[in-house]
Amino acid sequence: MDIRIDGKIAVITGGGSGIGAAICREFARAGAYVFVLDLNASAAEGVAEAIRQSGGQASGRKVDVTIQTEVVALINDIVQETGRLDILVNNAGIAQVGTLDQTSEADFDRIFEVNVKGVYNGMYAVIGHMQAQGAGVILNMGSIASVVGLPDRFGYSMSKGAVTAMTYTVARDYLKYNIRCNSLAPARVHTPFVEGFIAKNYPGREAEIFEKLSRSQPIGRMGTPEEVAQLALFLCSDAAGFITGTNVPIDGGFINLNT
Repeated sequence: MDIRIDGKIAVITGGGSGIGAAICREFARAGAYVFVLDLNASAAEGVAEAIRQSGGQASGRKVDVTIQTEVVALINDIVQETGRLDILVNNAGIAQVGTLDQTSEADFDRIFEVNVKGVYNGMYAVIGHMQAQGAGVILNMGSIASVVGLPDRFGYSMSKGAVTAMTYTVARDYLKYNIRCNSLAPARVHTPFVEGFIAKNYPGREAEIFEKLSRSQPIGRMGTPEEVAQLALFLCSDAAGFITGTNVPIDGGFINLNT
C-alpha cells in the first residue's frame, strides 16, 4: 500500500540520526510536516534540510527530552505555529551494557532519565493538545528487551519494559479522546548508533560482535532503519486505526523463533 499521512503534523524525538532520521524521512515522503527533534541541533536541522531539498516539509528543533519544561515549551510552540499536533514518535533513547551488579546508580539514573522520563515527558507534553482536538497518535520506541531477557542489558531492559507499560496504560486512559498509543519492539537494527555502541563496548572485536549480533536474529541479519520507519508509518496512519495498546515486534523472528 502507498500509505499517506498528508497534512499531518508529526513530531519525532531523536530524529537527528539512525531510526529517528529514517522515520522523519518516511513520514515526510508520505506527506506529513515533520518536526525533527534532537539534542544535537545541527543533526536535527541537517535531517530537516535534506527533507526540504527532497521536496518535503520539515523543521529541525533542539530539545533535551529529560527536561520537562523544555519539552512542554517546544510542543506548545509547535502547536501554536501549526494549530494542531497529530503524531508523536518517542524515539530518543540510549543504551547501557551490564548486569544488575555491574549497573551503578549513576548508570541506572541516566538510562531512566532518557529512556523512561524522556518518553513520559513527550507524552505529557502532547496529551492535552490531543485531547483538545479529539484525536492523535503516539508511538513509543520500545525493544524486544521488554519482552525477553537479554544478557548484560539490565538497565536497558528495565527502561524498555517501562516504555511498554506506559504505552498500555496511556492507550487505555485516552481511548475516549480518539487517541491511539502503541509501541514498537525492534530487535537489533543496523545504525551508526549500533556501530558506535559496539566500538565503545567491544574495542578490537567490532567485526566479531557485529556478526554475532546479526546472527542472533533467526532471519540472519539486523534490521534496517527504513524497515522500522515503514512500520512506524503504518502504525501512525489511518490504515492502523483499529490498532492501539499494542507492542508490535519487528525482530527477524527473535522473540518466537529463537530456541
